[in-house]
Order: sequence, then C-alpha cells, then structure tokens
Amino acid sequence: MSLDHHLRAAQGYAELEMFDEALIELRKLPESESTAEQVLQLRLLVLMRKHAWSEALSVCELLREQNPLMTTGYIHGAFCLHETGRTADAKAMLMAGPPSLLQEPTYFYNLGCYDAVLGNVEQALKHLEMSFRMDRRFREIARQDPDLKAVSALLE
Repeated sequence: MSLDHHLRAAQGYAELEMFDEALIELRKLPESESTAEQVLQLRLLVLMRKHAWSEALSVCELLREQNPLMTTGYIHGAFCLHETGRTADAKAMLMAGPPSLLQEPTYFYNLGCYDAVLGNVEQALKHLEMSFRMDRRFREIARQDPDLKAVSALLE
C-alpha cells in the first residue's frame, strides 16, 4: 500500500479520535517513509492529542533535525516539555529556535505562558501583548488558559 493510503487512513482515525489505530497505521509504513515530514507531522499531532508528551517530544527532535528552520519542532517540542513540568527547558527551547519563530503569534503566546508559570510576570505580559497584536484571537484564548492565572487580572 502507498504512503498516501496509510496517511489518509491514519488521518481518518485521528479525526475519529482513534489515536492508537492512527499510530498503528503509521507504523505500517516502511522505515524509508516513516520519517517523511508529513508522516512525522501527523504522528506528532496524534501523540499530542493522546497526551503522549515524551513520544511527541521525540518526534519534534526529528523534525528539528530534518529542518532546523521549521518552527513546528520548536513550538510543539517546547509545549511537550512544558506539559511534562519542564517549563524552564520549554522556554529555553523556544528562545534557541530559528528567527522565523518571531513571525509566529504562538511563539509569543507560549513564551508568555511559560514566563507566567515561571513567575516572570512583566516578561509574560510583554510576550502576551505581542501575541495579541499579531492575532487578536489569542486574547480570548488567554482568558481560559490555566497557565495564565498569575497574570489574568493584568490582561484586561
């Protein structure tokens, strides 16, 4: 069966929230195709939706190795670190990423969250305001984000 067939099947399982089945489908790929960017992206999505943070972090490492200028491996890798309680490492990963991250509102939003959790309130607010300027939808997301409890009163 072709790469496209397995990807479509895995995507369908993921959309149905049948994450284990999606991963099984991706494991059927030959090793030569299992590290293709689109395969890794889908595997990352499934693992993150499963909250399999350590496995997802490994996929992010592969993505960063394959394409160090692509932001996905940094943003999602940092999120995985944060979800495992390694928030300072998450912030460091984002800060060490490529300059293209500066075009991503998610970069600034996540830095704001990490700084809020780490107690860096002023820095958190600066990062969050930048994300809000870049994409106003992040302001609404921030209102519900438990990571921002420490700064929620200052966001209004």
